[in-house]
Amino acid sequence: MSNIAKRTTLADASATKLVEGYRAHEFSPRDVIDAVLERIDARETIVNALWAHNREEVIAQADASTQRWFKGAPMGAIDGVPITLKDNIATKGTAVPLGAASTVLTPALEDAPPAARVRQAGAIILGKTTMPDLGMLSSGLSSFHKLASNPWNPSWNPGGSSAGAGASAAVGYGPLHIGTDIGGSLRLPAAWNAIVTLKPSNGRIPINPPFFGRVAGPMTRTTGDTALLMSVVSAPDARDYMSLPPADIAWNTYNEFSPKGKRIALHLDAGCGLPVEPHTFAAITAAAKIFEDAGATVELIPPFFSEEALHELDTFWRVRGWVDYNDMLPERRKLLLPFIIEWLSAGEHVTSVELMRCVNRKLEVRKTTQLATEKYDFVLSPVSPVLTYPVDWAMPTNDPARAMAHIGFTVPYNMSEQPASSINAGFAPDGRAIGLQISGRRFDDLGVLQATHWFENARPVVAQPNWEIPSNGDSYGGNLQ
Repeated sequence: MSNIAKRTTLADASATKLVEGYRAHEFSPRDVIDAVLERIDARETIVNALWAHNREEVIAQADASTQRWFKGAPMGAIDGVPITLKDNIATKGTAVPLGAASTVLTPALEDAPPAARVRQAGAIILGKTTMPDLGMLSSGLSSFHKLASNPWNPSWNPGGSSAGAGASAAVGYGPLHIGTDIGGSLRLPAAWNAIVTLKPSNGRIPINPPFFGRVAGPMTRTTGDTALLMSVVSAPDARDYMSLPPADIAWNTYNEFSPKGKRIALHLDAGCGLPVEPHTFAAITAAAKIFEDAGATVELIPPFFSEEALHELDTFWRVRGWVDYNDMLPERRKLLLPFIIEWLSAGEHVTSVELMRCVNRKLEVRKTTQLATEKYDFVLSPVSPVLTYPVDWAMPTNDPARAMAHIGFTVPYNMSEQPASSINAGFAPDGRAIGLQISGRRFDDLGVLQATHWFENARPVVAQPNWEIPSNGDSYGGNLQ
């Protein structure tokens, strides 16, 4: 094997394979980092997924890990495995811009819980990944970062707000990435980049600061790597006062699942927002048939969300955004993207009565989502009703008045605190990826991951990304046969 071929293989290797290779002394963390840095050099001018990437620090981390493995004394389960962290996940000594040029850049005083856990486990932190202004766009469009693109085609949007994390996973900047999600920000970029993610039950992964509906989660190419990363970042941290009690979850049993006897719901109408486009409808229906053919009982369920509910969740976020905007110095406010300013400005004149109605709606969505899905083991649905869209658009509608029209399938599970994954279920004829969402009962994170892993192996070849992403910016959309 040539040196270039070896490095290409290592850059694309799963975390589980890297750890096996380190243990067997087949290659070292420094070998892997050399391969990943070569990949970054080749692709980053197109993808623009990274921020705060310090090459010398990364190499130093790799050399230290190499010595630990040489001595047979790794720090933890992911020692020497490259990882990225989203811009809004604090790392000590690095500013947290939140994707916005309006942010005053002040170095963080400590690692946020996910960063602390992966650092303690020996992971090599490649840097931070890009996100849009204040995390409130499903896009890589940012007033602070360069425009992030979809590795499968740079004219396509990577989704957001975990834009750089999703793109980094797809393009091969190491196997492990962590993003966040408050309405779909893990699952949407996972769907449009053809990768895997798990939005865990709220509080399963401690974060700081916590917020209603907000979670951190893994973004990887395989369910095995998702399980491995969950075993590290789900460790307790007292700074998250909304986190779940520590739980001894056997993440290594992610491959133990059978659909036989499972009761599964098929959800194809969100009840609001954009309609499901035909290729997505066909792919999700075909995925449900795969579960059914393997012994599951699949039932079509009606919508349990509504335009009114979506509007009031959107209004709540606009008010929250307006408060943050109003706290900024006047000269810094104007640095935000015009789309964001127009969107959050609608929160300026919301009355206290209207705002309280929005708060109550969040609780109502939590109740209705749990009640509608409780009798099922899992619910299958699209992640997004539409395919990805132009790279420089803020949202699939590109309209501040209908900014959230694409999150009808994802946001209910943020409110209900139920786990939900995204995994590739196929491609449109032009190569754009389609994400299948698998949700489960609250706290059944392992069950959702197990069902996702089963589908990962049961799906047809045409639904499996082959990861031959071009380095020259040409379009390529997966294994199109």
